[in-house]
Amino acid sequence: MKLVIAVVQDKDSSRLSDALVKHNVRATKLASTGGFLKSGNTTFMIGIEDDRVDGVCKLIRDNCRSRKQMMAPMSSMGGNTDSYVPYPVEVEVGGATVFILPIDRFEQF
Repeated sequence: MKLVIAVVQDKDSSRLSDALVKHNVRATKLASTGGFLKSGNTTFMIGIEDDRVDGVCKLIRDNCRSRKQMMAPMSSMGGNTDSYVPYPVEVEVGGATVFILPIDRFEQF
């Protein structure tokens, strides 16, 4: 048994959730916030049998795409006004960060 923790951008959350339901994969969704861009994320916690982990990873990969987005800087970098970038910069957002952990015991009540 494994615990798959997938942190995905909110824009991909509904599409991934629908795909998980379609493939009979139970998941718990948690609202989360990214530390770097301070943007909304959704964290999925999925308890799954070992032989289904690759299939779940494929669902995540297929439904969570990275994309480029223009972001206005929130503040100066490092507190020095010389390093402040006053114009929007293009950053890559989206995709998924996935952690796969072994589970010693799983119970449902």
